[in-house]
Amino acid sequence: MERAVSPKSAALLLTTACVEETQELGRRCGRLMATPMVIFLIGDLGSGKTMFVQGLGCGLGVPAGYYITSPSYTIVNEYPGRLALVHIDLYRLDANLDPEDLGLSELLHGEGVAAVEWADRLPLDAAADRLEIRFEIGEGDLRTLQLLAYGQAAASLLKALDRFTGAAPVDPVHL
Repeated sequence: MERAVSPKSAALLLTTACVEETQELGRRCGRLMATPMVIFLIGDLGSGKTMFVQGLGCGLGVPAGYYITSPSYTIVNEYPGRLALVHIDLYRLDANLDPEDLGLSELLHGEGVAAVEWADRLPLDAAADRLEIRFEIGEGDLRTLQLLAYGQAAASLLKALDRFTGAAPVDPVHL
């Protein structure tokens, strides 16, 4: 059976120079979100995925008393906010996971924001509508982030984010 994957509808290419800038990008994304969304975070260890989620939580209104950490051993952490944040980390799990086997389908299609670290271990169709962020480590603390929108909600978020960052949109066909 072939899996249909929705085409990218928008893309941005951004660079952050430090942890604080990666967190600020997450914060801006969280502030701009008005509806539930799935975010796939893909990148090597230390590339900034958890830092982004920390900022995202702040932007979503997660109370200051909650410290957002990577749920590497628990797999899922949930945080209250304007939109609830579900932080999923698949690092310790094998590739080609079936979201149903782990009970992730409900979380990926819930009423909050699901941020999935190591999302490349899921099938591509686990969340057809999503924001995908690919993190690449540069020299020192530099990070290059490719933000790819699959679906209208993610495309609208990138359009709004573009106004804040001043980044030039990238033709998604060429990423």
